[in-house]
Order: sequence, then C-alpha cells, then structure tokens
Amino acid sequence: MSSWLGGLGSGLGQSLGQVGGSLASLTDQISNFTKDMLMEGTEEVEELPNSRRKEIEAIHTVLRSENERLKKLCTDLEEKHEASELQIKQQSTSYRNQLQQKEVEISHLKARQIALQDQLLKLQSAAQSTHSGAGGVPAAPASSPFGCRVSHPASAFHDDDMDFGDIISSQQEINRLSNEVARLESEVGHWRHIAQTSKAQGSNNSDQSEICKLQSIIKELKQTRSQEIDDHQHEMSVLQNAYQQKLTEISRRHREELSDYEEQIEELENLLQQGCGSGVITHHSKIHDMQKTIQDLQNEKVASIKRIEELEDKIKDINKKLSSTENDREILRKEQERLNVENRQITEECESWKLECRKLQPEAVKQSDTVIEKERILPQSTSVGEGVLKLQRALSGVKDAENEILRLSNLNQDNSLTEDNLKLKMHVETLEKQKSLLSQEKEELQLSLLKLNSEYEVIKSTAAREMDLKSTLHDLRLTLEAKEQELNQSLTEKEILVAELEELDRQNQEATKHMILIKDQLSKQQNEGDSIISKLRKDLNDENRRVHQLEDDKINMTTELDVQKEKLVQSELVLNDLHLAKQKLEEKVEALVDQLNKSQKSNLNMQKENCGLKEHIKQNEEELSRIRDELTQSLNCNSGSDFKDDLLKEREAEVRNLKQTLLEIEKLNDSLNKVAFDLKMENEKLVLACEDVRHQLEESIAGSNQISLERNTIVEALKMEKGQLEAELSRAEQRLLEEASKYEQTIKELSKARDLSTSALQLEQQRLMKLSQEKDFEIAELKKNIEQMNTHHQETKEILSSSLKEQKHLTQLISEKEIFIEKLKERSSELQEELDKYTEALRKNESLKQTMEEKDRSLGSMKEENNHLKEELERLREQQSRAAPVVEPKPLDSVTELESEVLQLNIIKGNLEEEIKHHQKIIEDQNQSKMQLLQSLEEQKKEMDEFKCQHEQMNVTHTRLFLEKDEEIKNLQKTVEQIKTQLREERQGVQTENCEIFQETKVQSLNIENGSEKHDLSKAETERLVKGIKERELEIKLLNEKNISLTKQIDQLSKDEVGKLTQIIQQKDLEIQALHARISSASYSQDVVYLQQQLQAYAMEREQVLAVLSEKTRENSHLKTEYHKMMDIIAAKEAALVKLQDENKKLSARSEGGGQDMFRETVQNLSRIIREKDIEIDALSQKCQTLLTVLQTSSTGNEVGGVNSNQFEELLQERDKLKQQVKKMEEWKQQVMTTVQNMQHESAQLQEELHQLQAQVLVDSDNNSKLQVDYTGLIQSYEQNETKLKSFGQELAQVQHSIGQLCSTKDLLLGKLDIISPQLSSGSSPPSQPAESLGTVKPDTSSESSKQELEELRKSLQEKDATIKTLQENNHRLSDSIAATSELERKEQEQTDSEIKQLKEKQDVLQKSLKEKDLLIKAKSDQLLSLNENFTNKVNENELLRQAVTNLKERILILEMDICKLKEENEKIVETTREKETEYQALQETNTKFSMMLREKEFECHSMKEKALAFEQLLKEKEQGKTGELNQLLNAVKSMQEKTVKFQQERDQVMLALKQKQMENSALQNEVQHLRDKELRLNQELERLRNHLLESEDSYTREALAAEDREAKLRKKVTVLEEKLVSSSNAMENASHQASLQVESLQEQLNMVSKQRDETTLQLSVSREQVKQYALSLSNLQMVLEHFQQEEKAMYSAELEKYKQLVAEWKKKAENLEGKLMSLQERFDEANAALDSASRLTEQLDLKEEQIEELKKQNELRQEMLDDVQKKLMNLVNSTEGKVDKVLMRNLFIGHFHTPKHQRQEVLRLMGSILGIKREEMEQLLHEDQGGVTRWMTGWLGGGSKSVPNTPLRPNQQSVLNSSFSELFVKFLETESHPSVPPPKLSVHDMKPLDSPGRRKVVTNVPESFKDTTESRSGSRTDVNPFLAPRSAAVPLINPAGLGPGGPGHLLLKPISDVLPTFTPLPVSPDNSAGVVLKDLLKQ
Repeated sequence: MSSWLGGLGSGLGQSLGQVGGSLASLTDQISNFTKDMLMEGTEEVEELPNSRRKEIEAIHTVLRSENERLKKLCTDLEEKHEASELQIKQQSTSYRNQLQQKEVEISHLKARQIALQDQLLKLQSAAQSTHSGAGGVPAAPASSPFGCRVSHPASAFHDDDMDFGDIISSQQEINRLSNEVARLESEVGHWRHIAQTSKAQGSNNSDQSEICKLQSIIKELKQTRSQEIDDHQHEMSVLQNAYQQKLTEISRRHREELSDYEEQIEELENLLQQGCGSGVITHHSKIHDMQKTIQDLQNEKVASIKRIEELEDKIKDINKKLSSTENDREILRKEQERLNVENRQITEECESWKLECRKLQPEAVKQSDTVIEKERILPQSTSVGEGVLKLQRALSGVKDAENEILRLSNLNQDNSLTEDNLKLKMHVETLEKQKSLLSQEKEELQLSLLKLNSEYEVIKSTAAREMDLKSTLHDLRLTLEAKEQELNQSLTEKEILVAELEELDRQNQEATKHMILIKDQLSKQQNEGDSIISKLRKDLNDENRRVHQLEDDKINMTTELDVQKEKLVQSELVLNDLHLAKQKLEEKVEALVDQLNKSQKSNLNMQKENCGLKEHIKQNEEELSRIRDELTQSLNCNSGSDFKDDLLKEREAEVRNLKQTLLEIEKLNDSLNKVAFDLKMENEKLVLACEDVRHQLEESIAGSNQISLERNTIVEALKMEKGQLEAELSRAEQRLLEEASKYEQTIKELSKARDLSTSALQLEQQRLMKLSQEKDFEIAELKKNIEQMNTHHQETKEILSSSLKEQKHLTQLISEKEIFIEKLKERSSELQEELDKYTEALRKNESLKQTMEEKDRSLGSMKEENNHLKEELERLREQQSRAAPVVEPKPLDSVTELESEVLQLNIIKGNLEEEIKHHQKIIEDQNQSKMQLLQSLEEQKKEMDEFKCQHEQMNVTHTRLFLEKDEEIKNLQKTVEQIKTQLREERQGVQTENCEIFQETKVQSLNIENGSEKHDLSKAETERLVKGIKERELEIKLLNEKNISLTKQIDQLSKDEVGKLTQIIQQKDLEIQALHARISSASYSQDVVYLQQQLQAYAMEREQVLAVLSEKTRENSHLKTEYHKMMDIIAAKEAALVKLQDENKKLSARSEGGGQDMFRETVQNLSRIIREKDIEIDALSQKCQTLLTVLQTSSTGNEVGGVNSNQFEELLQERDKLKQQVKKMEEWKQQVMTTVQNMQHESAQLQEELHQLQAQVLVDSDNNSKLQVDYTGLIQSYEQNETKLKSFGQELAQVQHSIGQLCSTKDLLLGKLDIISPQLSSGSSPPSQPAESLGTVKPDTSSESSKQELEELRKSLQEKDATIKTLQENNHRLSDSIAATSELERKEQEQTDSEIKQLKEKQDVLQKSLKEKDLLIKAKSDQLLSLNENFTNKVNENELLRQAVTNLKERILILEMDICKLKEENEKIVETTREKETEYQALQETNTKFSMMLREKEFECHSMKEKALAFEQLLKEKEQGKTGELNQLLNAVKSMQEKTVKFQQERDQVMLALKQKQMENSALQNEVQHLRDKELRLNQELERLRNHLLESEDSYTREALAAEDREAKLRKKVTVLEEKLVSSSNAMENASHQASLQVESLQEQLNMVSKQRDETTLQLSVSREQVKQYALSLSNLQMVLEHFQQEEKAMYSAELEKYKQLVAEWKKKAENLEGKLMSLQERFDEANAALDSASRLTEQLDLKEEQIEELKKQNELRQEMLDDVQKKLMNLVNSTEGKVDKVLMRNLFIGHFHTPKHQRQEVLRLMGSILGIKREEMEQLLHEDQGGVTRWMTGWLGGGSKSVPNTPLRPNQQSVLNSSFSELFVKFLETESHPSVPPPKLSVHDMKPLDSPGRRKVVTNVPESFKDTTESRSGSRTDVNPFLAPRSAAVPLINPAGLGPGGPGHLLLKPISDVLPTFTPLPVSPDNSAGVVLKDLLKQ
C-alpha cells in the first residue's frame, strides 16, 4: 500500500503534468495483479480436484467482484486525472494571469523608480543650489548606482535558452526591484525633507532652466521605460515559447543528421559506382591492347604507309561518326544521371509512402515486424549497397521509433504502456547497436574506397608512363597510331554501344516488368490506404451514429421533459380540481352553517315555545290550585262530587304528557347541538386536510421544477457535447480530405516519375543485377540469422514454460503461506493486546504532539523576539553611526550584552531543534508500529475472510440438511395419505366381497372368511407401515449421526455460530418427531405452541445475526484499510517475480531437462568446434597472405632465390584442401542446425499436443462430472418413475379386480333377466324344453324312456316348487339383512368421510401454518439479504471514501512540500533583504560622512577665498594707505560674527534633519514589521485556502454522491408524491362523497325530527281515539270467539268423514297388492325351473367340451406321427437321392468323348435316362443349337423348376434361354417363392362334428397332397448342383407340419446351411424387370 501510494504521491509531487504516467503504471500494476491472480486460479483449476473447484469458483467470484471494484477505482482515478488536468489548466491560466500582473507590477515599479530618480536629481540640484550660493560645484554622486542597476535587468532577460529557472530568476529580480523601489522611496523622503528645509530658507532661487532640463530628463526616462517594457514583453514571449523552440531545434537537428546520413549514403553509392566501374578493367585491357598493337605495327610498317591515304578518307568519316557518337554518349550520360536522380527521388517517395501508410495504420505493428517488413520491401524498391541498406534500415527504425515514442506519449491511458516502453527501449538499444555496426562498416567502406583510389592512381601513373614511352618510340607514326586507336576505339565503342542498346532493351523490358511490380505494390498499398480510409469513414459513420444516438437521447430527454410537463399540467389540473372541490366544500360548509343558523333559530323558536308552554303550565297550575281551593271548598260543601275528581285526574295526566314532550324536545335540542359541534370539527379537519394537500402540491411543484432544471442542465451539457463531437467530426473530415489530396498528389507524382524513370531504370538494372548476387548471399546470411532468431524464440518459449512451472511452485508456496496464515491466527489475540498498548502509545503521542505545537508556538514567539532584537540592534548601530560624527561615542557594553543574549537565544534554538528531531524520531517509530499493526490487521482480515467462507459453507450444508428434513416430512405426509387411501380401498374391498357373498347361497361361512381376510389385510398393511417407520427411523438415526459428525466439524471452526445452528437442527429433529407423533395421533395445539416457540427462536436468531453483522461491518471497515497494504506487498512480489523471471531466462539454458540439454550440449560443442575451425581458417588465410607478400617481394626484387614454385603449389593445394574441409564442416554444421531445429519444432509441437491433451482431459473431466450429475439425476428420476409405476400397477390391479367383479355381477343379473323374460312369454313351455334338450343330446333313445323321464321331471318340478318357496323366504330375509347392512355401511362411510374431511382440514391448517412459517423465513432471509446488500454498499462507500482520503492526504503532503519550499524561499528573500538593508545602511553612513567632508571642504574653500580677498584688499589698502584699516577690520569682524551665526543655524538645521531622519527610519521599520505581519497573514490565508480547496474537493465528491442519492430519493419522492396525489384525490373524492352523504343524512335527520314532532302530536290524538276503539274491539272479540267455536265444530265433523274415506281406499290398495304378490310368486317358481334346466344344459355343454379337447389331443398325436414320418422320408431322400454311381457316370462321360460325333447323342440319351430325364426333353436339348455357358446356366438354374409339381409356366415367362443370368436367377427365385398348395385354414369356428361330411373332406384333402408328392418317387433324379439344396418330387414343397397349428412352411423358406446364401421370398409382379428386382434384393 505504502509503495503504491508512494509511487502515486511522488508522481504528483514531481509535477501535476505527470499524473498520467503514474496512473498508467498503477493500472498496469492492477492489470498485472489481476492477470497473475487469474493465472494462479487457472493453474489451481488444472491441479485441484472437483472438491476444491467450488471453493476456487467462490474465490473467482470474489476476485471478479474485486476486479470490478478495481475497474471502478480505475475509472474514478481516470476521472480524477481529468479533473486534475483541468485544475492544472486552470492553475496554468492563473499563473499566466499572475505573470501578467507581475509584468504590470514591474512596469509600475520601473516607472516609480524613474520618477524617484527624477525627484532625487531635482532635490539634489535644489540642495546644491541652496548650498552653493554663486554657482557652486555640480553634484551628482548618487546617480551612478542607479544607472548600473537600471541597465542590469535589461541584460538579464536576453538569454536565448530560457527555462523555468529563468522564471524564478525573473521573480527574484522583481523582488530586488521592489527592494530598490523601497530604498528609493526612503531616499526620496530624505531629499524631500532637505528640499523643504532649503525651501523654507530660500526656495525662490530655483530657476526655470532647471525645470526645463528636468522635463527633458523625464521624457528620456519615459522613452527608456517604454523600451524596457517592450524588452520585458519580448522576454516573456521568449519564456513562453522556450520549450517549443527547444523541441523545434531538436527536431531540426535530427532532420539535419538524417539528411547528412542520406548525403553520405549517396556519396558512397557514387563512389561504389565509380570504384566498381570499368575504369580499372578498361585500363588493363588498353595496356594489353597497346602492347599488341605496338608489335603489330612494327611488323606492318610498310603496309600502313600504303593505307594512309585510304585511312585519311576513312578518318574523316569516322571523325564525323565519332562526334555524333560522342554527342550521343554525352546525351546518354546526362539521361543516366537524370534517371539516377529520378530513381533516388522515387525511392525517397516510396519510403515516404511507406511511412505514411504505416502511420495511417490504426494499430502500429510491433517494431520487430516492421524491421523485417522493411528488410523485405527495401530490396524490392531500392537495392543499394550493403552498408547503404543497413544505414537506411537503421534510419527507418529510428524514425519509426520516434513515431512510436510520439504515439506512446499521446496514449496515456493505455494499459500496455510499460510493456511497449520496455520493448521500445530494447529496440532502441538494438538500433544503437546496428548504428554502431553500420558506422564500422561505413569506415571499412571508406578505407576500401581510399585503397581503390590509390590503386586507381597507381594504374593511371603506370598508364601515363607507358604512354610516354610509346610517344617517344613512335613519334613519327603518332598520327597513324592515334587514328588507328580512334578507329579501334570507334569500332569497339560501336560494338559496345550495340551491346549496350540490346542490354538497354532487355533492361527496359525488365524495368517495365519491375515498374509493373512496383505498380502492383503501390496499388496494394493504395488499396490498403483505401481500406484504412474506409475504416476511418466507418469510424466517422460510427461517430455520426453516436451523434444521432445522442440526438435521439436528446429527443428522448425532451420527450421525457414533455411528459413531465404534461404531468405538471395534469397536477395543475388536479390542483384546480382540488380548488374547485374545496370551493364546493366551502359552499357546502356555508350551506351547513346556514342550516345551523336555521336550526339555531328553530331552537330559539322552540325555546320561546317552551317558555310559552311553561307560562301556560304555570297558568294551568294556578288554575289547578284555584280549582283545588274550589274543590276543597266544594268538598267542604258537598263531599259526594266524584265528577270533579275525574276531571282532576285527566288534567294531571295531560300535565305529565306535556312534561314528557318537553323532555323529548330538550333531548332533541342536545342531539342537534352535538351534531352541529361534530360538523364544525369535521369542517376544521377538512380545512387542515386541504392545507396539507396544498403543501404537498407546492412541494411536488418545487421538486418538479428542480427536476426540470436538472434536465435542462443535462440537455445543455448534451448540446455542448454534441457541438464538440461535431467539431471533432469536421476536423476528422478535414484531415481525411487533406490526406486524400496528399495521396492524389503522390499518385500523380509517382505516375510522372514512372513515365520518366523507364530509361533510367534500364541503366540501374545492370547495377541491380550485379547487386542481386550480393543480395542473395546477404539473404542467405539473413536466413541463417532468422533461424537463429527462431531458435532464440523457441528458447524463450521454453523459458516461459519453465516460468509457468515456477508459478505453479509459487502457488504451492502460497498454499504453504496459507498454512502459515493459519498459524498467524493464533497470534491475532496477542496482536490485539499490542494494539491496545499502541493505542495508549498513540494517546501519549497526541499529548507529545500538543507539547510540540506549544514548543513550536514558543519558538515562533522566540523567533519574533529575536527579529525584534535584531532590528533594535540595527537601530542602535545606525544611531551610533549617525551620532558618531556629532556626539561622543557611547560605551560598547550594551552591544556585548545584546550579543550574549543572541548567543543564548541561538543555544535555546539549537536545543529546541534537537527536541523536534527527537520528537520526529518518536513519530517515525510510532508510524512504523502503526504499519506493523496495519499488517497484523490485514492478516486478521484474511482470517476473517476465511472464517466467512467457512461460515457460508456451513450455512449451505445446514440449508441442505433442512431441505432433506423437509423432504422427509413430506414423505411421511405422503405415507399418511397412502395409509388413508389403503383404508378406503379395504372398505371398498369389504363392500365388494359382501356383494359376492350375497350373490352366493352360503352366507354365514363366507362372512366369517371375509372377516378373517380383512383382519389379515389390516395386519399386512400395519406390518408394512411398521417396516416403513422403522426404515425412516433408521434414516433419521443416520442423519442424526451425520449431524453429530457435522457438528463436531463445525465446532472446530466456530463454536458460537455452530451452537445456534445445532439448536436449529435439534428443532428440526423435534419437528420430525412431532410429525411421527402426528402419524400416530394428531394433536394440533402442541404444534401451534411449538411453532410459536420456533418463531421466537427465529426472532432471537435474527437479532443475533444483526449483532454479528454490525460487528462484521466494524471489522470490515478495519480490514479494508489493510487490504491496500496487501496490494503493495503483492506489487513488491510482482517485482520479485519479474526479477526471478529474468534469472530464469538466464538459468533456462542450464535448467531445461532431458533431451533438450543434450541438444544444447551438442550444439555448444559444435559451435566450439566451428569456432576453432574458423580460427584455424583465419590463421591459414593470414599465412597465405604472408606467403603472397613474400612471393611478391621475391618477384619484385632482383634476387631469384627465395621460395620455390613447388612449395607454392603445395601451399595452394593445402589451401584448397582446407577450403574443402571448411565447406564440409559448414555443411555438417548446417545439417546439425537443421536437425536441432527440427527437434525443437517437434518438441514445440509435442508441447502443444500436451497442452491440447491436458485441455481435452479437463474438458473430459468436466463432461464426466456433468454426465455423473445427469446420471444420478436420471437414476433418481428412474427410481421415482419405478415407484410411480408400482403404485399405478397396484391401482390397475385393483381397478381390474373391481371391473371383473362388476362384470361377473352384471353377467349374473343379465342371465337372470334372460331367464325371467322367456318364462313370462311362454307359460307352459318349461316342461317341454328340457325334453327337447334331452332329445337333442340322446336322439337314439326310445319313447318309453322319454315318458319315464317326463314323470321324473314332474316330480322334480314339485320338489322345485317347494324349494322355490323356501328360497323366497330366504330372499325376504336376505333383502331385510341387505337393507340393514347397506344402512350400516352408509353410516360407516359417512363417518369415514367426515373423519377424512376433518383430517384434510387439519392438513390444510398445518399446510397453511407451514406456508406462513416459510413466508416468515423467506421474509427474514430477504431482510438478511437486504442487510447484506446494505453492508456491501456501505463497504464500497467506505472504500471510495478511503481512497479519496488517501488521495487528499497525498495532495496535502504535496502542498505541504510546496509550502515548505515557499517558506524556504521566503526566508532566503528575508535574509537577502536584511543583507541589502545592512549594505544600504553602510552606504548611507558613508554617504553622510562624505557629505559632511564635502561641506567642511566647501567651508574651508569659502574661508580661504575670503581670506585671499581680505589680503588683497589689505594689500591694496596698504598700498593706498593705512587710513581705512580699522574700518575694514571692524567690517571683517562683523562679517565673521554673522557667518558664525549662520553656521550655528545650519548646525541646528542639520540636527533637526537627523532627528527627522531617525523618526522616518523608525516609521519605516514599523512598516517593515507591518509587511512581515502581512506576509504571515497571507501565508496563513494560503494554507487556509488550500485546506478550503481540499475541503471543497471533498465536499464536491460528497455532494456528487449526495446528488446521486438525492436524485434517487427525489425520484422515489416523485413516485410517492404521485401516489399520494392519486390517494389524496381519491380521499378528497371520498371525503366529498362522505360529506354529501352526511349532509343528506343530516337533512334526513332534520326531516325525521320534524316528522317525529308531527307524529308525537298525531300520536296524542290517535291515542285518545284508540282508547275509544279498544272498548269497541273488546265487544267485537267476544262476538268473534263465539263464531270460531261454531266453525271448529263443523271442521272436525268434515275431517272425520274424509279420514274414513281414506281408510277405505287404503284397504282396497292392500288387497290389490296381495294379488300382485301372488303373481310374482308364481313367476319366481317359473324362474327357478328355468334355472334348473339351464344348469342341466351347462352340464351337457361341459361334457361336449371335454370330448372336443380329447379329439384335439388325438389330432395333435397324429400330427406328431406325421412329422416323424416326414423327417424319416427327408433323411431317406437326402441319403439316396444325392448319391450317383461315380464309375457309371465316369464311363458314360469317357464313352461320350470316345464315340464318334454322330453317335454321341445316343450316349447323352443314355445319360439322361440314367438321370431320369424324359425323352422329349432330351430331344429338345439335343436339337437346340445354343450351347456353352448359357445353356449350362439354364440347366443349372432352370433345372429345379422341372421338379416342381404344381407350378406351371406363366404366359410372360416365354423362353428362358434368351435371357441373362440375372433374369434367370430372379425367375428361379420367383418360382421358388410361390407356394404350390395354398395353406389350409384351421379355425375353431370351422370345426365340425366328427361324423359330419365337411370334416371328412378336410381329412381327405391331406393325403391327396401326399399322393401328388409320392407319385414321382419312382427313381427319377435331378441334376446335382453345389449351389442349391437337392430337391426331388418325393419332398413336398409345403411342410406337412403346416397342417397343424404351426401354419404353412415352404422348404426354401427354411434355413439352409450356414455356408450357402439365404434370400427371403419376394412377391415379384410380372411387370417389373429383372434388374429392378435384383436391385431390390441387393438393397436388402
């Protein structure tokens, strides 16, 4: 973690511009880590079994999630990178702005400086004018330092190579200028003061001329200022463009170097052409020719003189021709040069083309490939010299490398940057090596060129000497020789030119071909360019599509906005509706208020009425009292007045009624008041609801406005993006157009160059032909190099494989590390204790930090005090320096004291610094301890992860156990249901058995048996159940054992969690036991209680799980921090891995095992041998060279001793031998290399095959595992299907059994009905029927026996009548018992049904409870999942925040570093300012001293002048006379006194000026302090701003996250608000509806109240009327009662009569029924008689059937006899028929050939008669001409058909002789397949009695067929064929056994021997041809 973050931090610390590189390295590290992890995963998968595969998959999922997290991290980092780039841009802009501001400040400061200088000059001139009364001395001493200082900055900014260091120097200059400005201000103040003092005395002396001068100086200074401003701006522009200039210079230098290289190449080419040209050869040939010509000319002197004249004529012609040829030659040379130039241009253009093509390619091919391609392309395009080629390759490689570097610098975010960089570095190194090699080769070529030049010069010199000799020898014949030479030369040149023309023609053709090839290549390149352009266009189209997509998204957004606007409109409409509803409600409320007011008014009216009634009552009471008084009086008067008493009672009753009405009215009033109050309350509630709705609507509107604003912002952002994309598109299109135009231009240029370069190419072809041979050699060498490269490549592959093995070893090491981690788990507790200690240490650390901060503060205060003391010291020194000339020097005691204090302070400072260092060390130690703690925490985190995995596995196992338990429960429930179904089936079986019992006669015994069967069935089923329960118990025991073992395993892992899980398992076991109990007895109340307990347990578990989760979240938050440290460790491991891989690459040559080591050793040995041989060859070549030199020296020297020619020849022979040996060795070496390469190829192939086989094995193992899973699933399904089949079979058997019983009962009933129906039809027939039946059985008996039988039958009939009566009685009893039993069965069925229903209901209840429990469990699990998801989200958020914190910490560190640097710079600046101030003070002191000295000197001068004047006057006066001496002396004394007064005044003024100066100094020092305070404040503000920046970034990230959350929340809120709106609208509607209903109810109540009031008044009147009616009704009732009594008497009498009539009718019915019973009894008797006769008939039928079976047995015996006979016959036929007398046949055969030809027919007839052929057939055979194979074949195939007895020829068969073999074979098969005799049908229905005639016919048919077969047994024989089975007439075609039950059988259809071919019989139609049939046969 630390290294990872450290890398990031250092990258950010160096420069913000290098963020991309660090990010790229980070992404590479992450990608490498993920790759390694995945590789390790794959290797583990290869090695590990299936058991570990699941764990690995889990790890894989974790890694995948981690990978996704890291991807997110990468994206976040990329976003941060972009943000940082933006910040950098902003900062750069801010810096530029600051620079501009600084420039402005500099210009202002310069202006101020100039102004101050002007002021200084003015003040100085003013002061001098004041001092110098009469013109004085010109004073400008102070101007010199300014001049130099002004000129300094101008020179400082004129450097060419300016960098950021220059910027810093410019900043320092700015500071210097500001210091100078401050100093100048102080000087200005000083001079201003002096000027004021001088003006106070005499300011009027300053003239206007000085003002004019000053104005001119100001103008000049302004001009200089403007120039300096321009210079400064120029310098700033130089600073800005510095890097660009540097880059351009570098690129320009590189191009220049390239051009130099190319020029050198061209020069070398020219030199090669000249050197390798025909110069040397031509010179040698000319020398030889000249020697020959000299000899010839000496011989032919005389002949030449004669020919001179002829030759002179010829010479003229030839001269003409020569001139023309020379012209042609020059033209050709020019053309050649031009073509060379054009060829070079073409080659350069080709190179540029290729470079452009390669640049255009989107993905640059690797450097090695490009180098190889260039090596291929360059020989085709430009085949120059060897060194030239290599140089060009190197140059192209360098160019490509530069292009690659540029491309890679652009690609920051590419993951494979590091790899590419490494490759590039390697490639650059190789290129550098190549460059060095090329430079060496170049030097060698230059040396060879020099040698050639020297040789050429030697040859020239020799040629010149020879020419001089010739000229001396042949001066006379010079002209002739010259002419001859010219002739020869012209002839030779003519021939050469002709040859050259032919060669040029050839070269032209070849050049055209080459041009065509180049054209093709260019066309290919053009096509590639077009393809690239098409790709770019596709990319453009894709970008257009993206733009369209963005536009579509924009449209979608607009549509969404419209939708939201519509929603807003709808919400507004809803608001309006609500407002309307509110208005309606308000109106209703107003109406209610009106009604209330009305009711109140009515109440008031009622109250008034009440008051009136009360008054009325009072009046009545008064009247009553009055009446009572009167009554008392009247009672006193007459006591017998009863009438008045009645009146009184009536009045009292009326009063009571009125009181009751009053009470009722009061109650109504109260109720109305209550109703009014309720209405008011409801009204208030409605108002509140309306306000709530308003608030909600306002909130929703505000939310919608916010959303619309956000959408608008998004739309604007999209528009911006669209504009950017469009701009990019336009740029890309412009680029494409430009490139297309470039391509078109290049194509045109190439076409032009092609037209021009045809003639130039012809000349180049010759050179190229020569070079091609050299190139072939080079190609061979290159091929060897390539092979070596391939070997190296294979070696690297092997190294890779070894590294993979090492990775496997590393995985093993990792497993060992895991074991080590398990050991470390034990140490975690100790580490936790250490953690506590460290936390205490941290607290101490914090306290120490606080003390440190306090010390820092005290240090700061001490530093400030120190500064103050220094300032005071400086002030004291200044005072001393100023006071020195005027005042007496003070003692140095104060200075020494201050110095001692300063020393003490320095000592304190040193101590404090030591303390700081000590504290820093402590902090570092604590940081190290922190790191250790974090590592331990990481280890603990890993342990926790492992525990989590184990916990998850445990959960999985427990869930599986739960599922198994649930399945057991379901199975038990199924068994319960099966038991119930079996019980039902038993009852049904009982019923059916009872039915069978009733149908039979023996009732009681069968009942007993049935009861016993029932008992047995119930026992068997109970036994089955007991067995099933035992098996289940065994399974449960096994599961319990498994549970115990699992719990033991789980206890090892984690005891707490396992305790919980074991409790759950025990609860499940309890559930199973409870279910077992339920099978025995269903008790539901216990289950309910148990389920409640389980619910409580689940709730407890959930709470525990939540607590565990909270703990885990805390742990996770700790452990996530440690994870990043692990990442650092992994990165370090990766670095170690890389090192190991490098070492492996080195060691791979040694470490590779087996045959490869052997190969390597052999190769090494061979290479050694070859090297030795090479060394020997080199030595021999050196010897040869030395021998040659010796020979040359011997030949050149005059001595002819030296070396013999024999020795030389021997040496040459030895050299040849050695060369041959070398060639052999090289061949052997090549062979060995090829074998080694082949072996390596084979090993590579074998490795690949091994990998493939491993992959196949893995795939097979996967497939096997899948197949095993499928197989187990299939087995389970098969077992389930088997169980289902068994159950179905049982059900089928039961159903079939029941069907059979039903069928039997049905048949019996139908039989009874059939018997009853004929009895009804014929009354007297029953006695006659049995007689007829008897007659049929025994027709031969006599009539007497029949009479006896009739008598017997009558007797039996009487007996039957008696039995029928008894049966009827039994029948009655049985019917009664059946009715009783059926009722009992019904009751039992009803009971069982009710029980079943109860059980079903209980089951439903249980299932519902189970479902509820499942739902609860699901809900709990969902809650757990949601909690887990929240937890993971929290963890992710924590990680993101941590990353942000780490990034911010790094930034803070960087900023702190920057602050430290700035502080250091500030301190430096402060020190420089102090030094400058000290210098300034020293200068001021010197200045003041000089000014004092000047003043003194001036004073002395004045005094001397005055003295001189005085002396002159004295002298004059002495000369004139001594009269006015006294007067003069007095005047002098007076003037002296005045001057002394003036001097005293001046001294006072100077003292005042000094005091003012001191005051100003103190003020300046205060200002300096103020500025320092300002600096401190600004620094603090800087730090605060930086903190604020960090906080703002944090807040920005938080706000971004919060904004996302807010978006989600707002969307949710919007949905909720919409729902609320809908609900509120519904509620409003409901409320309005309810309000209307309430209003209606209130109105109805009011109406009711009014009605009740009216009714009460009516009731009063009605009650009075009722009293009268009751009296009437009483009288009426008495009348009615009397009437009723009379009517009842009449009714009773009528009913008695009816009942009597009914009784009479019932009696009649009973008599009719008795009659019917009698008739039924008679029918019953007849049915019994019919039954008896039917039983007799069945007995007779049984006898007949027995007889038939006996006859069948006899028939079968006879058939068996026949089969035996036939077998014997077949054996006899096989034994006799196939035998032929060999001797007889041989004699006949020989005799046939011995006899003469005309008598041979007789011999053949004899043979035919022996073989059993008829005479007619023999004659036919003899008469026919056709013989040979066909006849023989027809005899072979058709011979069999003759012996078939019953198959005549068909008409379409015609003559068989003319047909082919295939047709004959088919026809033979046809004849054999058709049976001669049809198969006899023998069915039961066709069987007749033995005596019948039909039967006899069938029997007689059989022997007839035998007769046909036996007729031809007489000794006739057929041809014997080896292909066919022997066949005769004795053997029947139809198997005689076919007559039996086996059916028909043909002999040909029987299996023949195994050797012979068998064919199935085919029914062939006559239309089909033989070929078709054969095809069908062959198909079969």
